[in-house]
Amino acid sequence: MKALKIDNNQGYFLTDDGDYETIDKIDKTVLLRLVNLALKDDFEIDEYNEAELKNQAHQIIYKSIGGKLSELNIKRNQFRDESERLYLDAYEKYKA
Repeated sequence: MKALKIDNNQGYFLTDDGDYETIDKIDKTVLLRLVNLALKDDFEIDEYNEAELKNQAHQIIYKSIGGKLSELNIKRNQFRDESERLYLDAYEKYKA
């Protein structure tokens, strides 16, 4: 399922129960859940399209959040590699 989608000229985010809610109702708990979704391999959102989003508030929110989540999704492997390298020295030291 798409974490963010554009439908009927409005932006929507995926809720906990699998439904969609308008993006202007997003809060910090939803953002945290979306960040966790962005770290998974099957993360998907609709590409930002100003012509499809008629509501100006939805344009601003969708562009900002969608861009950051897409960037995070692209860099997820880099983050995993860096975190593994960060603890590799300590692991090797105490392994023996």
